[in-house]
Amino acid sequence: MRSHSYDDVLAGPRRKKIPEVPAEAGLVVEDPASGFCGAVVRIEHGNVVLEDRRGAHRVFPLSPAGFLLEGRPVTLVRPAVAPGPERRMSASGSVRVEGLRARTARDSRIWVEGKHDAELVERVWGHDLRVEGVVVEPLDGVDELSGRIAEFGTGAGRRLGVLVDHLVPGSKESRLVEAVTDPNVLVTGHPYVDIWQAVKPEAVGIARWPVVPKGLPWKEGVCEALGWGESWEGWQRVLAGVRGFRDVETPLLGAVERLIDFVTVAPE
Repeated sequence: MRSHSYDDVLAGPRRKKIPEVPAEAGLVVEDPASGFCGAVVRIEHGNVVLEDRRGAHRVFPLSPAGFLLEGRPVTLVRPAVAPGPERRMSASGSVRVEGLRARTARDSRIWVEGKHDAELVERVWGHDLRVEGVVVEPLDGVDELSGRIAEFGTGAGRRLGVLVDHLVPGSKESRLVEAVTDPNVLVTGHPYVDIWQAVKPEAVGIARWPVVPKGLPWKEGVCEALGWGESWEGWQRVLAGVRGFRDVETPLLGAVERLIDFVTVAPE
């Protein structure tokens, strides 16, 4: 007798169709991979933002059969929008505000590690940042982060959001971030070695980012492997490939969106 695999069973006519459910605000679902359970807050950039009962937010991609609703797999989809005037979208996927002058800069700031990080954030979120009056400043690394925060002087209406590269357990960056305890500072990050790697490979015309041997500077190693010349020439290729939020990886999207939300909260 021929044994049947799990795939054989699913491939047959008895396979159940996973229902599609509009991701309406307030709908409570669970991400089965992480166990995070929360209510839908909003849809942004092909992702859904969930809020748990403690008020924590997490960003998840709208993957097929990606969530559990009352214990059953469902595919969350963007809710239908009533017909109306065509809306222009910004590079970040937000609704473009036409004819609005950039507001006066807030006292709050977003800090990023370097010039390339600042240019990528501007490319994707520049419109949103001007509407909100948020200035993005490069730090040239985070080695002196605690001292820079003390010099800045945080307080009510003067918050800091910090975007950090390679924020993974055990990294130098994670140890520096653990020392930050100021409630007016939010540090988020992405797992990539450099901000270049947060750009999807297909956006820059490659199959994958090269593996760079230890001891070799990452940018120089990438440019050498791909024949891109000097690192400044490589960066021009990377930045030119980014047209909007679809060209960058989900961890970076979630990290920057959280920072913008944090620094634009009105002081109590």
